[in-house]
Amino acid sequence: MITGEEIRAWFVGRLPGDLFEELVDVTVDREEITVVGRIPAPTLGDDPSASEREAAIDGKASEFRERTREDRMAVAREAEHRFERKVSWGVECGGRRIIYTNVSAPVMTRLRQPERQVLDLLVAGGVARSRSDALQWCVRLVQRHTDEWLLELQSSLSHVRDVRSKGPDVRPESA
Repeated sequence: MITGEEIRAWFVGRLPGDLFEELVDVTVDREEITVVGRIPAPTLGDDPSASEREAAIDGKASEFRERTREDRMAVAREAEHRFERKVSWGVECGGRRIIYTNVSAPVMTRLRQPERQVLDLLVAGGVARSRSDALQWCVRLVQRHTDEWLLELQSSLSHVRDVRSKGPDVRPESA
């Protein structure tokens, strides 16, 4: 099984050298690889307003997206064939992260009545349009308020993978 580190290394080697100022992040899960690189922030006059700054960053990100589409799609086609996952793209510009595309993957879950009632209350209260939106809202809320804990858990899982990779090969031998 190919690891996230190996996929990141492949992108480091495969991306055109002038595509990004720096490759910031390659995030991998079962369905998707998201590649984020830093691009130069727009040059603005002295003391721009917040809305001016945001509009300039949006424009810079949009220009980059259109100008690099052909190169990014060529890399994505290779990666999707090689890693059997969709590739999504994003940039960091002026301290903001902008993701262009994302896979919206269905996730099946079983919830008991009290948990469904929470989702239904969020829908009834206008927080979400559907149970699916409500569940997505809950996941984002947990993510926002438990970043430190999630990072610690992710680090622990990375350590477990490292330890496992140093152990004996337990795959059955072919007859």
